[in-house]
Amino acid sequence: MEMEKEKFQIEIPINSSKGVLFNIFSTPSGLSEWFCDDVNIKKDVHIFIWDGSEESARLISKKRDEFAKFRWLEDEEEGINSFFEFRIKIDDLTGDTALVVTDFAEEDEIDDAKELWAAQVDRLKQVLGA
Repeated sequence: MEMEKEKFQIEIPINSSKGVLFNIFSTPSGLSEWFCDDVNIKKDVHIFIWDGSEESARLISKKRDEFAKFRWLEDEEEGINSFFEFRIKIDDLTGDTALVVTDFAEEDEIDDAKELWAAQVDRLKQVLGA
């Protein structure tokens, strides 16, 4: 029986311009600074490398200075309708920038997944000096 994954989001304020933020989550050089050790791209598939292990994700869609959306190939092969997305959110009133990460996890793993993303985004902030 296939476990259904549940969608969750975290939103983290980041003092950065849209262009810089977009580059850091949509380009191999940007992603390898905070998200993983290295990235190889074959067509629309990003192969993320951590400590010698690889995970592949398809870039489903992106819009310049707004968002990039990926799906793990493993989920795709298993027919799990999930994705992870980096989206830039600008507050209309204050002009403050935030990074909104959307991801999916099994219900009992959501808290751990949120903590993992928060730690990743902390690394991202260090890279940006934000």
